[in-house]
Amino acid sequence: MNNTELDKAIALAGVCQSASLVKLLARKGKADEQAFAASINSLIVTDPKQVEDVFGSMDNLTLGFTTLESQLSSKPDAKDAEITRYIASILGLERKLSRHSKSMNELGERISHIKRQQTLYDLLDEPALANMARIYSDVISPIGPKIQVAGDPNILKQTSIQHRVRACLLAGVRAAVLWRQLGGKRRQILFSRKTILSCAEQALQRLNASGA
Repeated sequence: MNNTELDKAIALAGVCQSASLVKLLARKGKADEQAFAASINSLIVTDPKQVEDVFGSMDNLTLGFTTLESQLSSKPDAKDAEITRYIASILGLERKLSRHSKSMNELGERISHIKRQQTLYDLLDEPALANMARIYSDVISPIGPKIQVAGDPNILKQTSIQHRVRACLLAGVRAAVLWRQLGGKRRQILFSRKTILSCAEQALQRLNASGA
């Protein structure tokens, strides 16, 4: 995979997409199905030919790039403080994960197990989502501060929503791992904001032109 600015923006858009999905699920109990499927399926893509293959295609990251563009916008009212918090928390968890080789190995083994179980059920089926939620709770959550998810209490108490939220957070960490592998660093979000924003805008223009 070529280490380009666009590649890094794709990975960061993956993080943003997961953060947006978490907010949508927690507050509305539903989210963009295409984006959700792409983020969940990204968990088992371990040997992509190019970065966008992790998410299936650029079309599947429309929500992520839209969120990334809004978050980096110079317009204060375009930014979402809740999503900013989720993104920062996901990047923070990945940073801690990168320092725990035992946790990284366990994460790899358990995701490989889910990949093998595809013969039994689809990744979007409840048993698979429940497994992903357990991986997040067992492996990721203990290594750092727990992410406090805000939303409708009546929605958040539903087990299926809890599974989906944790699965999305796991997908966010996976995208953050990819971002770091491509050379992404948190300070770049501040110091290279214009470059990242430009990549997001170009990606959205391309997607709009293709009718996505």
